[in-house]
Amino acid sequence: MNMQVTETLAEGLKRELKVVVPAADMAAQMNEKLAEAKGKMQIKGFRPGKVPISHLKKMYGKSIMAQLVNEMIQEKPTAILAERGERSATQPEITMTEDEKEADAILNGDADFEFNIAYEVIPAFDLADMSKVKVVREVVEVPAEEVEEQVLRVAENSRTFEPKSGKAADGDKVTIDYLGKVDGEPFEGGADQDAELVIGSNRFIPGFEEQLIGLKEGDEKVITVTFPADYQAAHLAGKEATFDIKVKSIAAPGELEINDELAKTLGLDSADKLREIVRSQIEDQYGQVTRQKLKRQILDQLDEAHKFDTPSKLVDAEFESIWRQINQELSDNGKTFADEDTTEEAAREEYRTLAERRVRLGLVLSKIGEEAGVEVSDDELQRSLFEQVRKFPGQEQEIYEYFQKTPGAVASLRAPIFEEKTIDHLMTMIDVTDKTVTKDELMAEDEAEASEKPAAKKKAPAKKKAAKKDDAAAE
Repeated sequence: MNMQVTETLAEGLKRELKVVVPAADMAAQMNEKLAEAKGKMQIKGFRPGKVPISHLKKMYGKSIMAQLVNEMIQEKPTAILAERGERSATQPEITMTEDEKEADAILNGDADFEFNIAYEVIPAFDLADMSKVKVVREVVEVPAEEVEEQVLRVAENSRTFEPKSGKAADGDKVTIDYLGKVDGEPFEGGADQDAELVIGSNRFIPGFEEQLIGLKEGDEKVITVTFPADYQAAHLAGKEATFDIKVKSIAAPGELEINDELAKTLGLDSADKLREIVRSQIEDQYGQVTRQKLKRQILDQLDEAHKFDTPSKLVDAEFESIWRQINQELSDNGKTFADEDTTEEAAREEYRTLAERRVRLGLVLSKIGEEAGVEVSDDELQRSLFEQVRKFPGQEQEIYEYFQKTPGAVASLRAPIFEEKTIDHLMTMIDVTDKTVTKDELMAEDEAEASEKPAAKKKAPAKKKAAKKDDAAAE
């Protein structure tokens, strides 16, 4: 097929092409399809296979030509870009005439078929020498006392309680009914029945647990507390509240001893095995922080070493995603940009720069991974999907259907796996120096890390129950 491709715009990463398919070529293709259909069609008045091409053209020519046009605008752009050695950053935009007479002339085979392709190319760039990337891996040696503290917490969860008579004391487990009121009116989330609470666990808001000390089974009492000024539920923050309390039962804690017997109640062979598992869990937690800080250093240096223009459409999409998140978080917090010591204009500029960085680093990591032959297996995708589903208990089917029906959803799972495997590959190429640090040093958030987080996130609200600090909340 003769097809004329003319570049009409080459400005930065933007490209526009004009494609012209001569009418004669379109007609030739149509005649081929008509010839194929001739032997299959049965039309009244004609013997099978004897229908004149001219008659078929009169009856079906336009619809076949329309089919050809659709096939071309779906298939040809990919082939054209491949021939040019270019990759489009996003789906190319295809435009053609909207004039009814011109369109009719094309479908009748009387005019050349013309269409335009507009796109942005993925920029060509050379990868920096990865051996020159130098990073420090901060490693924490977990102290024995921290392991022991965690083991005690595990044991605490397995501590038995025995019913007792007399007054409730610090460390006792009390079972209570409570009803919270603000200005004399009950509020949503401020009530519970048969709530179990270990006095001194600090699960409830400050001042609540202490006022249960000295109460006996069957006692009723009204206690007064003040919600913290920074309480997550804004409508309760700083408010004074009363709670009607009824004590249902009291139980005293049993002896807490770290031994093989305790370990066996947890399904383990020995106390040493318990300590080994706890140490491993702590090391894993620190290891995740170590990796994130290490990854931050790598990305910072990759960003510094690669300076090239980024496709504006990719940046626009990334910025819009960030911007929706920022505004949602501000709204959830009842805050404005002024509350975060900035302006909307300054915030836009800041997050636009962040979007450009993310797109640029995405392209760099993509190229590194591709050149290294990094692949994401179906098993890895399946595990990632399973992890997503687990986050929504009771909605498993809906989540599965979402990934099946939503274009790009599975790709969104593939991307972070590919990125992490690429980082793993980079770790074999770069200069890594280990440095032993304290827990506090490791957990300290560096300035760059903080700056990439949305300001509104720093005080993002969590839903809490009015009386409790770590359960579900009243809104």
